[in-house]
This record gives sequence, structure tokens and C-alpha cells, in this order.
Amino acid sequence: MQDAGRDEGRQYALPLVIRVERAAPPARTDALEGAARGVLCFLSDPRVTDPGGEWAQAARAWQDARIRKVVRRARGAAWERACELPGITVAQRSAVVRVYPPVPVDDWPADLARLQVSGTDFDDPEPPAAPAAGVPVLWLNPALPITAGKAMAQAGHGAQLIWWRLDAGARAEWLDAGFDLAVRVAGQDQWPGLAGSGLPVVTDGGFTEVAPGSPTVVGDHPALRAVLGSAR
Repeated sequence: MQDAGRDEGRQYALPLVIRVERAAPPARTDALEGAARGVLCFLSDPRVTDPGGEWAQAARAWQDARIRKVVRRARGAAWERACELPGITVAQRSAVVRVYPPVPVDDWPADLARLQVSGTDFDDPEPPAAPAAGVPVLWLNPALPITAGKAMAQAGHGAQLIWWRLDAGARAEWLDAGFDLAVRVAGQDQWPGLAGSGLPVVTDGGFTEVAPGSPTVVGDHPALRAVLGSAR
């Protein structure tokens, strides 16, 4: 996803926290879609896009290195404390995700650092429906079974790669649509065509769960398909 030279500087991570109450855990697909939309909301926020925005410097430092994302969970009072820190909250049906400005990987705010990374594996109560026509889709590699927390980070990576590839007009349209998107596991027969299509592919850094360089997500957006089609 990035060249090796980007490992040389100080590394930053984008923290994502998902609310997981004992009595009402989120559905897996909702969690993944909420994470992806949260990343897009962060990337398009004026505090990031304005050169003098309060999050702009941290966002630049993060995007100049590996675009790491770390997902943690919180409930009850811990969630309330996490919500007091500057960030953006996104609700996606049963899931609520909060995204924070990037932090150095070795210097997290205490109220986020004490939250658990484990325990972020959720199930869908029933299989998600096929994506609606024209909706951007983040396709997960069917050969890589990963926890929901890991998949949330990967979906966020995929959304970010799409964002980087879109022109200003397509970005504005997506923003106006509330960053409508779907996250689905690709079919075994579907995946090779997606991975070789020219659409953005997330390749994992290998820090957790999968081998380095594993393709995890393909970002599929109608505007990108239009560009690829016109180039043929």
C-alpha cells in the first residue's frame, strides 16, 4: 500500500473506537460500514482539509507514513470518556463508531490507550443483502477470514484509497450522499477479477492476523469504473 521508505519516519495511527455494549453488540457489516464511513468523514472534514485546520498537521504526518488504523472497543463510562475527546461519531444502523485525529503509535491519549483491541469480533444476525445498484462497495477477500476489528480497519483503508483516486466532483457527490457505501465479502470466483481490475487494492502491512502483502480489500466505486472503462 505504501513504499518501504515511509517506515523510516515516526509512525501514526488513526484511532477508531466502536461502541460495544454487552446487551446490544453491533452487527458485523454495520461495524465495517460505519468504520469506512467514519474514515471518509474524517478525510473530508474541514479540520483536515483546510491547511490551517486543527487536525491538518496530524493528518499529513499520518498520510505521509503508513495509513495505519487501530480499532478498539468501549462501553458504558469508557465510551462516554472516549466521546469527550475530539473526534467524529458516525452511526451505521446498529453500529456507532468514533474516529479521532491521528496519534503517534507510541503516544496514545490515556482514555484511548486503555481501551481493549480484543473482543471486536461480531456476527451478522443474517446475511447482508446484495449491494444496491450504483452504491460504492468495499469487497473483502473471501480467502482471508479476519476478525471484525481487523476488517473494520481494512474497510477504512479501502475507503481511503478510493477517496485518494476520486476527482473533486466525485468526492463532492459522495459527500452529499452521506458517503453511502456497502461492505461485502466477494465471491470466490469474483475476487480474482476484482483484484486485477485496476480498482484500488489494499495490501496489508502484516502487523496482525494476515501475512504481509496480503490483498484484503478492493475499493469499487462507479466513478473509478467509469475512468477505467474510458481508458480501455
